[in-house]
Amino acid sequence: MAYSREDFIRWSVVIPAYNEENRLPATLCDILPYFDGRGETYEVIVVDDGSQDRTASVVEHFQADAPSVRLIKLAENRGKGCAVRTGMLEARGILRLFTDADGSVPIRELEKLEQSIETGADVAIGSRTVRNLIRPVQVRAFRRMSSAIFNIAVRGIGVTNITDTQCGFKLFRAPVARTLFSAQQCTGYSFDVELLFVAQRNNYRIAEVPVHWADKAGSKVWVVRDGLGMLHDIWMVRRNYDRGLYADNAAKVRKGLR
Repeated sequence: MAYSREDFIRWSVVIPAYNEENRLPATLCDILPYFDGRGETYEVIVVDDGSQDRTASVVEHFQADAPSVRLIKLAENRGKGCAVRTGMLEARGILRLFTDADGSVPIRELEKLEQSIETGADVAIGSRTVRNLIRPVQVRAFRRMSSAIFNIAVRGIGVTNITDTQCGFKLFRAPVARTLFSAQQCTGYSFDVELLFVAQRNNYRIAEVPVHWADKAGSKVWVVRDGLGMLHDIWMVRRNYDRGLYADNAAKVRKGLR
């Protein structure tokens, strides 16, 4: 039996980073010991999305002692969606997680998503809104309100049975990641909705899993400006689907995997 390079790396963790020199070190200090302790092969891919600070230097510092860390530098700021897509398509792991640079979801919460994948899910997504009586979610009031409005629009285009599309903690099987991220068109914050929309149209099994999440200072999201842009992107997702764009891309990826 022939093996591809992905058979030799179990985990890929993709971290999009834009001007994250202050928050990224603590996140990497959480992630690296965790995977070292698991004793499984892994890689951590930080995609520097055209940062203007020392984000790249921070990653290079970690690389000196951790060969599992990879740095991808984008020449200019392209958006979180573009950064995640770049990392996911460069990843080699059998299981591929993307997580935010601020570490708002502790890496140990991965075990909850992993359990869902092991029991049959194709995609496991962290959720800040699914009831979790053990570890209450800490979310600012204005975020709860804006999230509620956004979710109404998401359901309006046909993403159903998902209460939290935007939590930056999602795990994919490798073939599923290739299909979804190859089809992805959104480069901004609404890329999560697009991925889930396409996943549901491909009949992938999606598990929404409650995770411990704490709002961290230093968010790059501007609620009004980015919120309006995301609503426009959601409309574009539906338009892309009606034009057959996602089906065409998925077919090309599947053909290439044969």
